[in-house]
Amino acid sequence: MDIEDRFASWITKTLDARAVRIEGLDRVEMGHSAETLLLTLSWTDGAGDHREDVAVRIRPPAPGLLEPYDLTRQFDVLRGLEGTPVRAPRAYWLEPSGRILGQEFYVMERLPGVVYERSVPSELANDPQRIRRMCEGMVEQIAAIHTVDLRATGLETIADGRGYLERELEHWSGEMRRVQRGPLPALERLSDLVHEHRPEQSPALTLVHGDPKPGNFAFEGSEVSAVFDWEMATIGDPLADIGWAEVLWTVPGSFTSRPGALTFDEFIARWEELTGITSRNRPWYRAFQAMKMAIILLVGGQLFDAGYSDDVRFLEMTYAIEPLTRAALHELGNDEPLEHGPVLPRPERIRQSQMAH
Repeated sequence: MDIEDRFASWITKTLDARAVRIEGLDRVEMGHSAETLLLTLSWTDGAGDHREDVAVRIRPPAPGLLEPYDLTRQFDVLRGLEGTPVRAPRAYWLEPSGRILGQEFYVMERLPGVVYERSVPSELANDPQRIRRMCEGMVEQIAAIHTVDLRATGLETIADGRGYLERELEHWSGEMRRVQRGPLPALERLSDLVHEHRPEQSPALTLVHGDPKPGNFAFEGSEVSAVFDWEMATIGDPLADIGWAEVLWTVPGSFTSRPGALTFDEFIARWEELTGITSRNRPWYRAFQAMKMAIILLVGGQLFDAGYSDDVRFLEMTYAIEPLTRAALHELGNDEPLEHGPVLPRPERIRQSQMAH
């Protein structure tokens, strides 16, 4: 039985439906973790005929880039956000057993819009007013995330946000130790410094998206139509999201680095106005999030090195580990010429991949 038949059979039972049809099934590359299927689903039940454009988010096989991977929490976050100003897709149905498609999955609304992930088309690059409005829309949506009423939405139950920074540091330092193939002097020094200089986290306890990069926002014209990729969403310190966004704001290839874009000081001012939360310790949050990015890329590189993945993007991303680490060390006042160690996959694995492609 192929994937369409298995999914249609599950929908039939889940919705007590009949005449289930799947059209236009397509696999898409969104991010570097979970697989996403796009399709049009039609069915008939006691309420009549239905037709929905949906997306199916499938848990990646273990070991993956973000372990432990909590697909159910993603589903619960999207459920909680329904009816809020956050433009997240509605979550419809969860299959937690993994027996239908080989991994657990959920089905969500497919929202319209264009995602600008790695490049800026000329018609956008030449429209600074549109770029500015897109940046403003991103700030407004990030602020909407950080002002969600946790109690009213039921999202206060998904995690205890107290001690968020301490848990994050322990987790990502642990991930570095778990996958490293040898000494990593620069990254290990960074980890020590980030721990040593950790500030008290923001007194505001909010929903945190976890990855508010430009490529996780879709746009219709100048307006945000959707916010995607809730894999790292939890309850915690909203300044972590701000630090993550700031590290990525001027990355080449992003519309946020083009003429017309808000400066990050403008971003901060607007976010503070919308949330009532004060930004502080920006250099530390930038260093912390650059370290986290570097470790995620290190995990991806070691998955590639060990043969768990043949995705060459995991290889390509490892070349960003050294500059991210240096930039983060600089944020904390350390410009020592430290060695980086084995952050890239082994040369023989790289050659093997090049021959295969």
